[in-house]
Amino acid sequence: MRNMLLIARREYLEAVRGRAFKMTTFGVPAVFAAVLGVGYLSSLGLGSNKHLAVAASDPILAAEVRQQLLGDKNAKAKVDVIAPATESDRAALIGKVQARSLDGMLSVETQPGQSPAVTYTSQSSGDFITTARLRSAVDHALLDAHLTSGGMTHADADKLVDGVSIETFQVRKDGSIVKSNAQASFWKGYVMAILLSMTTMIYGMNVARSIIQEKTSRIFEVMLAIASPGDLLAGKLVGVGAVGLTQIAIWLVAGAAILITPFAAALLTGDLAIHFSWIEAILFPVYFLLGYLFYSSLFAGLAASCETEQELQMYMPLAAAPTWLSFSLILVVINDSNSLWSVTASLFPPTAPVIMFMRMASQIPPAWQIIASLSLLLISIRATLWISTRLYRVGILMYGKRATLPELLRWLRYS
Repeated sequence: MRNMLLIARREYLEAVRGRAFKMTTFGVPAVFAAVLGVGYLSSLGLGSNKHLAVAASDPILAAEVRQQLLGDKNAKAKVDVIAPATESDRAALIGKVQARSLDGMLSVETQPGQSPAVTYTSQSSGDFITTARLRSAVDHALLDAHLTSGGMTHADADKLVDGVSIETFQVRKDGSIVKSNAQASFWKGYVMAILLSMTTMIYGMNVARSIIQEKTSRIFEVMLAIASPGDLLAGKLVGVGAVGLTQIAIWLVAGAAILITPFAAALLTGDLAIHFSWIEAILFPVYFLLGYLFYSSLFAGLAASCETEQELQMYMPLAAAPTWLSFSLILVVINDSNSLWSVTASLFPPTAPVIMFMRMASQIPPAWQIIASLSLLLISIRATLWISTRLYRVGILMYGKRATLPELLRWLRYS
């Protein structure tokens, strides 16, 4: 135990004192804050303050379109109406667009018994926000004009055209009813899944690369004089895992500080508000540690059987396949967290850490499923560690010989 702790301490201090750890630990939150701030500032007034012209054959419809555009407070548009408009009027407006005295010209031509022909002409081909606002304005204006022509008042027509908003609630197991939001649940599950998979894979790879580097430098021959192979592997896993927890803790603190800024508050209020339960806060570090131990012990066994880091890289796509499988199921899991696919994937040890948190984002699974998931993950970690330790204690001293499958099986049979 003492040797294992000494090795874990060495691995931890060597990592946290390194320049790469400091740059990534403090640089990632800084870059995220800069991206969030630039994104917020650049989106202010996006697609607004446009000077537009509406050319239509129907004066009533043109007035309705203008009213819809002026009613959009975010657009802050100045709208001119030419109706009924002739071809020469449209040509003159296009000339103004070309001369930049107009930002764009919306043409609406109506024929009895046919859908209106609507075109928008501007100098920019990528202003999708203005295009979306114009499409919404024309749709609402057509409905409004049709309803008012049937005798409905403008006020009643506007209420009907605006539609209704559906407020969603969730019934919990204790009978309480809380407000829910599918979009917020999706993004919460997605971000947590990325954080879990990214960190477990990165630190698992760090363990594998460390083994390859120490193997090629033959420092193991010195270290084996004072510690057993099992202590070496366990110390390496504990030390690198502690580095991962330290980095994630710093990221979470920095993220919480960023999220209370005005920039983030403007983006994460209302329908995009994201909340975390105490169960998620407790289980996140648990699943991180278990997922890290599973993948790092798997990578350690692979690294011990490889001669070079290039050879190790060839096996990484196979080792990362469960993570790809987890993200291929994200829509199924978020949409129906109790489906057969969702439950099975949350119990399958290689995908359990990511899938279980995707399920928690929409609905907390039953307690027996969480217990079964953790139990199966612990059993798989024990089995993977047993295999990896046997491969490790032989493979770290094998030089110049490629390990074949029969050779690896013989390593496992060594006492």
